[in-house]
Amino acid sequence: MFKNFIKIGGISMIYENLIKELSSQENELQFTSFSNMDAVKIGMFLYQRALNEEKAITIDITRNGQQLFHVSLPGTSADNDSWILRKNKIVNRFQMSSYRMGTILKASNTTLEEKFNLSSIEYAPHGGSFPIIIKNTGVIGTITVSGLAQAEDHEMVTDAIKDFLK
Repeated sequence: MFKNFIKIGGISMIYENLIKELSSQENELQFTSFSNMDAVKIGMFLYQRALNEEKAITIDITRNGQQLFHVSLPGTSADNDSWILRKNKIVNRFQMSSYRMGTILKASNTTLEEKFNLSSIEYAPHGGSFPIIIKNTGVIGTITVSGLAQAEDHEMVTDAIKDFLK
Protein backbone atom coordinates (compact mmCIF):
# COMPACT_ATOMS: atom_id res chain seq x y z
CA MET A 1 0.00 0.00 0.00
CA PHE A 2 2.78 2.45 0.88
CA LYS A 3 5.34 1.26 -1.70
CA ASN A 4 4.93 3.68 -4.59
CA PHE A 5 4.23 7.16 -3.34
CA ILE A 6 5.24 10.67 -4.28
CA LYS A 7 7.17 12.68 -1.71
CA ILE A 8 6.30 16.34 -1.23
CA GLY A 9 8.39 18.22 1.30
CA GLY A 10 9.42 14.96 2.98
CA ILE A 11 5.83 13.77 3.47
CA SER A 12 4.32 11.35 1.01
CA MET A 13 0.97 12.24 -0.56
CA ILE A 14 -0.51 9.03 0.79
CA TYR A 15 0.47 9.90 4.38
CA GLU A 16 -0.67 13.50 3.97
CA ASN A 17 -4.07 12.42 2.63
CA LEU A 18 -4.48 9.77 5.33
CA ILE A 19 -3.61 12.25 8.09
CA LYS A 20 -6.24 14.68 6.69
CA GLU A 21 -8.84 11.91 6.51
CA LEU A 22 -8.15 10.75 10.08
CA SER A 23 -8.27 14.32 11.40
CA SER A 24 -11.56 14.85 9.58
CA GLN A 25 -13.00 11.73 11.23
CA GLU A 26 -12.07 13.11 14.64
CA ASN A 27 -13.81 16.39 13.81
CA GLU A 28 -16.95 14.64 12.58
CA LEU A 29 -17.32 11.71 14.98
CA GLN A 30 -18.13 13.60 18.15
CA PHE A 31 -20.77 13.02 20.79
CA THR A 32 -22.97 15.47 22.67
CA SER A 33 -22.77 13.18 25.72
CA PHE A 34 -21.52 9.68 26.48
CA SER A 35 -23.16 7.42 29.06
CA ASN A 36 -22.48 3.93 30.35
CA MET A 37 -25.36 2.69 28.19
CA ASP A 38 -23.85 4.36 25.11
CA ALA A 39 -20.69 2.36 25.79
CA VAL A 40 -22.69 -0.86 26.02
CA LYS A 41 -24.57 -0.11 22.76
CA ILE A 42 -21.38 0.64 20.84
CA GLY A 43 -19.59 -2.30 22.45
CA MET A 44 -22.40 -4.68 21.52
CA PHE A 45 -22.45 -3.34 17.95
CA LEU A 46 -18.74 -4.14 17.68
CA TYR A 47 -19.24 -7.51 19.37
CA GLN A 48 -22.04 -8.53 16.97
CA ARG A 49 -20.07 -7.38 13.94
CA ALA A 50 -17.03 -9.35 15.07
CA LEU A 51 -19.16 -12.46 15.61
CA ASN A 52 -20.85 -12.10 12.23
CA GLU A 53 -17.54 -11.58 10.44
CA GLU A 54 -15.70 -14.18 12.58
CA LYS A 55 -13.11 -11.65 13.73
CA ALA A 56 -10.90 -12.46 16.70
CA ILE A 57 -10.80 -9.10 18.47
CA THR A 58 -10.79 -7.57 21.91
CA ILE A 59 -13.03 -4.53 22.41
CA ASP A 60 -12.55 -1.91 25.11
CA ILE A 61 -14.47 1.26 25.92
CA THR A 62 -13.13 3.47 28.69
CA ARG A 63 -14.42 6.87 29.90
CA ASN A 64 -12.37 9.05 32.25
CA GLY A 65 -10.28 6.07 33.34
CA GLN A 66 -13.29 3.82 34.04
CA GLN A 67 -13.62 0.74 31.86
CA LEU A 68 -17.27 0.63 30.76
CA PHE A 69 -17.12 -2.26 28.28
CA HIS A 70 -14.54 -4.96 27.64
CA VAL A 71 -14.84 -8.26 25.84
CA SER A 72 -12.38 -10.64 24.20
CA LEU A 73 -13.62 -12.94 21.48
CA PRO A 74 -12.25 -16.44 20.85
CA GLY A 75 -8.83 -16.34 19.25
CA THR A 76 -7.56 -13.38 21.27
CA SER A 77 -5.04 -13.39 24.08
CA ALA A 78 -3.73 -11.23 26.89
CA ASP A 79 -1.51 -9.61 24.26
CA ASN A 80 -4.61 -7.88 22.87
CA ASP A 81 -5.29 -6.36 26.29
CA SER A 82 -1.74 -5.04 26.34
CA TRP A 83 -2.14 -3.53 22.88
CA ILE A 84 -5.37 -1.84 24.01
CA LEU A 85 -3.70 -0.25 27.02
CA ARG A 86 -0.80 0.97 24.88
CA LYS A 87 -3.07 2.36 22.14
CA ASN A 88 -5.27 4.06 24.74
CA LYS A 89 -2.20 5.77 26.19
CA ILE A 90 -1.55 7.33 22.78
CA VAL A 91 -5.09 8.72 22.55
CA ASN A 92 -5.03 10.04 26.10
CA ARG A 93 -1.58 11.62 25.72
CA PHE A 94 -1.99 13.15 22.25
CA GLN A 95 -5.79 13.68 22.10
CA MET A 96 -6.08 11.99 18.70
CA SER A 97 -6.62 8.52 17.30
CA SER A 98 -3.75 6.09 17.70
CA TYR A 99 -3.82 5.55 13.92
CA ARG A 100 -3.37 9.27 13.19
CA MET A 101 -0.46 9.51 15.64
CA GLY A 102 1.21 6.48 14.06
CA THR A 103 0.73 7.93 10.58
CA ILE A 104 2.18 11.29 11.66
CA LEU A 105 5.25 9.49 13.00
CA LYS A 106 5.63 7.46 9.79
CA ALA A 107 5.24 10.59 7.66
CA SER A 108 7.96 12.26 9.71
CA ASN A 109 10.15 9.15 9.51
CA THR A 110 10.55 9.09 13.28
CA THR A 111 9.48 7.10 16.33
CA LEU A 112 7.88 7.85 19.67
CA GLU A 113 11.24 7.28 21.29
CA GLU A 114 13.02 9.76 19.04
CA LYS A 115 10.38 12.49 18.98
CA PHE A 116 8.84 12.30 22.47
CA ASN A 117 11.16 10.07 24.50
CA LEU A 118 8.27 7.63 25.04
CA SER A 119 8.75 3.88 25.21
CA SER A 120 7.03 1.65 22.65
CA ILE A 121 6.69 -0.82 25.51
CA GLU A 122 4.18 1.57 27.11
CA TYR A 123 2.74 3.37 24.05
CA ALA A 124 1.51 1.93 20.73
CA PRO A 125 0.95 4.36 17.86
CA HIS A 126 -1.00 1.79 15.86
CA GLY A 127 -4.56 1.98 14.60
CA GLY A 128 -7.49 0.83 16.68
CA SER A 129 -8.02 3.38 19.46
CA PHE A 130 -10.30 6.31 18.75
CA PRO A 131 -11.03 9.18 21.12
CA ILE A 132 -14.47 9.64 22.64
CA ILE A 133 -14.82 13.34 21.94
CA ILE A 134 -17.60 15.42 23.48
CA LYS A 135 -18.43 18.48 21.34
CA ASN A 136 -17.13 21.70 22.89
CA THR A 137 -15.49 19.69 25.70
CA GLY A 138 -12.79 17.40 24.30
CA VAL A 139 -11.52 13.88 24.73
CA ILE A 140 -13.04 11.97 27.65
CA GLY A 141 -12.13 8.40 26.78
CA THR A 142 -11.39 5.76 24.18
CA ILE A 143 -13.07 3.13 22.05
CA THR A 144 -10.51 0.52 21.08
CA VAL A 145 -10.29 -2.67 19.03
CA SER A 146 -7.27 -4.96 18.90
CA GLY A 147 -6.70 -8.10 16.87
CA LEU A 148 -6.75 -7.09 13.20
CA ALA A 149 -4.51 -5.07 10.93
CA GLN A 150 -4.34 -1.52 12.26
CA ALA A 151 -6.43 0.04 9.47
CA GLU A 152 -9.13 -2.58 10.01
CA ASP A 153 -9.10 -2.10 13.80
CA HIS A 154 -9.54 1.65 13.21
CA GLU A 155 -12.30 1.17 10.65
CA MET A 156 -14.28 -1.12 12.95
CA VAL A 157 -14.28 1.57 15.64
CA THR A 158 -15.15 4.45 13.32
CA ASP A 159 -17.92 2.40 11.67
CA ALA A 160 -19.43 1.70 15.09
CA ILE A 161 -19.34 5.39 16.06
CA LYS A 162 -20.88 6.41 12.71
CA ASP A 163 -23.66 3.88 13.18
CA PHE A 164 -24.31 5.06 16.74
CA LEU A 165 -24.41 8.75 15.80
CA LYS A 166 -26.98 8.23 13.03
